Amino acid sequence: MRIALGLEYDGAPFHGWQSQADGMGVQDALERAVSEIAGAATKVTAAGRTDAGVHATRQVAHFDCAAHRPETAWIRGVNALLPDAIAVRWAVPVHDKFHARWTATGRHYSYLLLDRPVRPALLNARVGWYHRPLRIEAMREAAEVLLGTHDFSAFRAAECQAKSPMKTLDRLDIARDDDMIRCDLHADAFLHHMVRNIVGALVYVGSGRQPPAWVAELLGARDRKRAAPTFAASGLYLTGVDYAPRWNLPPTWAPVRLPRY
Repeated sequence: MRIALGLEYDGAPFHGWQSQADGMGVQDALERAVSEIAGAATKVTAAGRTDAGVHATRQVAHFDCAAHRPETAWIRGVNALLPDAIAVRWAVPVHDKFHARWTATGRHYSYLLLDRPVRPALLNARVGWYHRPLRIEAMREAAEVLLGTHDFSAFRAAECQAKSPMKTLDRLDIARDDDMIRCDLHADAFLHHMVRNIVGALVYVGSGRQPPAWVAELLGARDRKRAAPTFAASGLYLTGVDYAPRWNLPPTWAPVRLPRY
């Protein structure tokens, strides 16, 4: 039997999604909990491997299990064994051809960026931070060139294992609420560090360090060394994964909602 899970987690205490030698990956904690309920060692596969410090409002994963358990066991039972920073939101049996990663057709990310002189305290590790006000209109102008299908090599980490740098980015919305800037992105798939590298470039533009046209130059040059540094992981959230309706999954997208102070 194959079970799909919808998860949320605070990435701050973990070394990313992927299993780690020290057992501090989100995957490690989830596999320990699922294995105890299943009564056997169980491997869990996710839609995407988030980096250390990156959060998720809706990660999707699956595992195979020979044991028959009520769906509540995969939710309340697993949650009782998980660290407080991880929670299973839903669990459903799926067809054995469903694969959390390979049957996904798109992914959603949001980046929350505080631009004020004083660093965040109550939102520490929940948002990115820049110490000066950013020009949001310049950032929007720069972002427009990134929409569509492109070679995103200039925004790709050196250790990225994707077979191709060609991705289709069909949403990059930038909005402000007081001193919080929110970037919402959707693509068929993302390269390693792609969102954080895009945010880093937009911060250069918003701060006036580079003009909006510079982002187009980066995209065309396909040279990561010419781009801005990778921005902090703390403001990045995986907010959803797209699947065909035939898989009959519960909601696989959830927006970021942070308290305002």
